[in-house]
Amino acid sequence: MKTHVRIMMLGDLMGEPGLAMFAKHCPQLILQHSIDMVIVNGENSSSNGRGISPKIVEFLKKHGAHVITTGNHIWHNKDIIPYLEEGHEDVLRPANFPAGCPGKGITVFKTASGVQVAVINVQGRVFMKEQLDCPFKSMDTMLSFAKYKTPIIVVDFHAEVTSEKLGMGLYLDGKVSCVVGTHTHVPTADARIFPFGTAYITDLGMSGAYNSMIGMKAETVLPNFLTQMPSRFAVDKRAPFILSGIWIEVEVATGKAVKIEQIKIIDDIMNLE
Repeated sequence: MKTHVRIMMLGDLMGEPGLAMFAKHCPQLILQHSIDMVIVNGENSSSNGRGISPKIVEFLKKHGAHVITTGNHIWHNKDIIPYLEEGHEDVLRPANFPAGCPGKGITVFKTASGVQVAVINVQGRVFMKEQLDCPFKSMDTMLSFAKYKTPIIVVDFHAEVTSEKLGMGLYLDGKVSCVVGTHTHVPTADARIFPFGTAYITDLGMSGAYNSMIGMKAETVLPNFLTQMPSRFAVDKRAPFILSGIWIEVEVATGKAVKIEQIKIIDDIMNLE
């Protein structure tokens, strides 16, 4: 069995531009960095930038994704609900949603080389609309299961504020292999490995239109700031586009991260197959 495993985690895919950038660059990134597993946040991948569908799940898997995490927009495309009710574990919803919600917040994936990786998806509470269970206590519950399966555990913490994300990273230092933040769509410059072996970044960033407002056309968002009147946001499909995230290298025996590198690709060409 391999002594180390490499895992790539890519930030929130925004509509068709996000899907196109993923499809174009994920396969080459897998080869370039000898990636064993790909995790991507897909909660904004529908054409309107809200939700995900089974068709999109298949598209992402076709182009290299193994596990798809989500967040507060998981229910915005109703097509995903029966998919989750059927027990599929390639798409996660935050573990701290009420127990009656369809889907799971944890899965264990086996790589081609036989290494098991646990993936946990959890959502923050500060400045988020949903009334969810405590993400820290939810993580304690998830870890009690995950540690029986594998020492390699990665966490997508879908949260708004940097302090809550950083708090989760430090809380889990030495307990998991990696904690990444998603939701705010802006990549942070703080990728690091904490003292007890947990890789961390406050936000992976997004895949979508680079000169947009977190993937949406600025002209559809700014009126809301200027007038406080509601406005209909629209996904920006104008070049250039960005793909952002990280890849980490983890010791198989211990689950400790030994390397973390950020990914940032800017491309003028979008081609959605």
